[in-house]
Amino acid sequence: MAGSKRMSAEEKRQTILKIYHGSKEVYTEKEIVALATKAGVNGNTIIDINTSLCDDSLVDKEKIGGSNYYWSFPSKKDRLSQLQHESTLRNIQHLTTKLQEATAKLADAKRGREDDESNERAKKMSRRSELSALKIKATEELNALKRNDPQAIADLEKELELVKNAANRWTDNIFACKDYLVKKRGMDKKETMKILGITDAFDCECHCCRLVVRFSSQYGYSHCIFLFFVFCYVAH
Repeated sequence: MAGSKRMSAEEKRQTILKIYHGSKEVYTEKEIVALATKAGVNGNTIIDINTSLCDDSLVDKEKIGGSNYYWSFPSKKDRLSQLQHESTLRNIQHLTTKLQEATAKLADAKRGREDDESNERAKKMSRRSELSALKIKATEELNALKRNDPQAIADLEKELELVKNAANRWTDNIFACKDYLVKKRGMDKKETMKILGITDAFDCECHCCRLVVRFSSQYGYSHCIFLFFVFCYVAH
């Protein structure tokens, strides 16, 4: 009985194609659904299977008016196979040409690099590795020496001078604001300091920063960092 055997997707495709190829007729969607159902294909899958055959160019489709018409002839499958075969042959030829070119380039690259009896190339490669290691070591030493470069130190001293001047300027500005608010506006001293975000230790901290900058010009930048932390610890 039709429909008693469960078909795979490929079996459904072949069954529908046999309908087209056997009759060599043009069908509407409704007609091909009826014929495929009669041939044992599940009616719920016929439209999807027929669409997949169109997508694979095994079935032709044309919209005329408000209806879609479908057809397929046995020669179409043969022609598609022939076109695929010709495309495969062109790809093989293209890949063969590329392989030949790559082989020729490889031969050129190997020329002059063959190992001789004196093993000269191996010696040169070993020497190259040694020189590369020496270069890395020399670069590391150069970077270490740059930390004590006179120009770098001079630049740091110039930076420190700018920082010192900026610290003095803003310290004076803060104290000027404090004096104005306390003496001219009659504000409470503690409230003023709270608004300005400073404490009683502010003047001591500023003095420590000035000492650090002054000592750094005498003892170097590294001593400057050390003295900064020492003075900050003592100030607190």
